[in-house]
Amino acid sequence: MFLAPTAMVYAQSNSKDYPNRQITLYVPFPPGGATDLMARTIGQRIFKKWGYSVVIENKPGAGGMLAASQVAKALPDGYALFFGSSAQLAVNQSIYPKMPYDTQKDFAPIILVGGVPNILVANPNAPFRNLSELIQYAQANPGKLNYASPGSGSTAHLTAELFKTQSGIDIVHIPYKGAAGGVTDVIGGQVPLMFVSMPSVMEHIKAGKLIGLAVAGGVRSSVLPDVPTFAETLPSFESTSWYGVVAPALTPSSIITLLNNEINLMLTSPEVKKIFDDQGIRIYGGSPNQFSAHIKSESSKWAKVVEKANVKVD
Repeated sequence: MFLAPTAMVYAQSNSKDYPNRQITLYVPFPPGGATDLMARTIGQRIFKKWGYSVVIENKPGAGGMLAASQVAKALPDGYALFFGSSAQLAVNQSIYPKMPYDTQKDFAPIILVGGVPNILVANPNAPFRNLSELIQYAQANPGKLNYASPGSGSTAHLTAELFKTQSGIDIVHIPYKGAAGGVTDVIGGQVPLMFVSMPSVMEHIKAGKLIGLAVAGGVRSSVLPDVPTFAETLPSFESTSWYGVVAPALTPSSIITLLNNEINLMLTSPEVKKIFDDQGIRIYGGSPNQFSAHIKSESSKWAKVVEKANVKVD
């Protein structure tokens, strides 16, 4: 990303009195859902603390890359921030042939906020009740079992590909345009399985409309404690959709540090913990350097999965 010298000087000269006006936090998805909830929770508390409004700009499209590229090209002064997910910051670069930004070069990581594990659910009438039975059934019926996902290249889809590799089974992908349609069809029995982000199906599992076969987090979820992890059957298996805040590259370190400190503090409040816990969101926090390392590690992990599964998105 190229920035004119005047833009860099402007950002540096105004960092000492930051913030002194409205901040825009770009979100790559429509209102509602885990990403929007986390962004608004943080935005509201920044407003209360600093007294300047935080506008949540929902800008969906192109796998979330419209919002990401808007911030990548913004002035590096801390007033345009991106609340992105693992898709925009670590996965998309491996599945899209042309990217409007470079994650490593165009962003300054601020903080890894939290994560939502992906989950494998089944219709209650499916001929398996747990992950081991599913694997046995799929091994006996290769290529005959379908599964839904919110879309090709989504983290849920890649979770399925990772599962196929580690379990040695052959199941067929049925991509949907978002989670809602797939969830409806699994409940209705049109598709027996679905890999999806946990908040999309929690209430359906509790109501008995779906069976939770396995959650892909490192530990069992506090909101669905009876659903085992994949790792209890397939050691070391983990796939979490994570979310964090980044700024344009060359944003002054003083602004990055201030935002990191404030958001870390917010994440420790009982009120925020309850909001996140109720949605099955695990709070992370940490330093900008830790977030940067996480982005690099996740980018490498999913690039290997994408290459092996030959995932392509136009």
